[in-house]
Amino acid sequence: MNLTTSILALAVALTSLLQSNVIAQEATDKWRYSLSNPTPQELWRPMSADRPDFTESPITVDAGAVQIEMSLADYTKNGDSNSFGIALTNLKIGLLNNTDIQFVYDPYVKQDDGVTTTDGGGDMQIRLKINFWGNDGGDTAFGIMPFVKIPTASEGLGNDKVEGGVIFPWGTELASGVGLGLMFEVDFNFDTATQEYDTDFIGTGVLGFDLNDQWGWYLEGINMFSSDSGIDYRFILGVGATYAVNENFTWDAGVNFGLSGEVDDTIFFTGITVRW
Repeated sequence: MNLTTSILALAVALTSLLQSNVIAQEATDKWRYSLSNPTPQELWRPMSADRPDFTESPITVDAGAVQIEMSLADYTKNGDSNSFGIALTNLKIGLLNNTDIQFVYDPYVKQDDGVTTTDGGGDMQIRLKINFWGNDGGDTAFGIMPFVKIPTASEGLGNDKVEGGVIFPWGTELASGVGLGLMFEVDFNFDTATQEYDTDFIGTGVLGFDLNDQWGWYLEGINMFSSDSGIDYRFILGVGATYAVNENFTWDAGVNFGLSGEVDDTIFFTGITVRW
């Protein structure tokens, strides 16, 4: 549990630092709002989701608002193995003007490796997103997201180990209707072969294009490295589309292709984002 304590301590320290500088950052009066004193809906910033692309957004949910990002269905194929998931959900709750907490859970997963089939619930992940700048406007936006994985998975679907890491998302608008997102992530994952934790590094870049007020699409590259010399460089290419029903409800769909290293061949997914 030392890993969990360290990540949570980092999150608390960063939150305290940011709150101590609130006066200097008060471009609007939104800093007065919190979970117990919600931001009025007319002051909400445009909805920003961490799905469907892998690159996380630096924008947080407004204080007191709730946002659900759900994968209605996803299918993964890797050689003779495949898996199917339903309702992978990220529940976000706005704590402060620049901070939200997230609970990520996969309620049902079915895996088939060609020999045996295993199904059940997945692990729980708790994440804290803190925005440093750009939440309510500006040329760029930047945040930090420490997270901890709680081993809640059914037998055969997890490693029963606490894992975690920290994510650094950045974004900007390159031109009207064209956005760029970059992300750097450090993960601490348990290696069952060595019975030790490895450090994995992930770097991503995504280009998003607005076709009109409702339709958009994206193209993404995902790079993965590991401190374990036995794990090769991995690369994934992703493409997908979004459809905004209104300012608080979006549909999405996408596909990821594993192009290098030991990664899944193909991942198909579709889902929604809803805010209230």
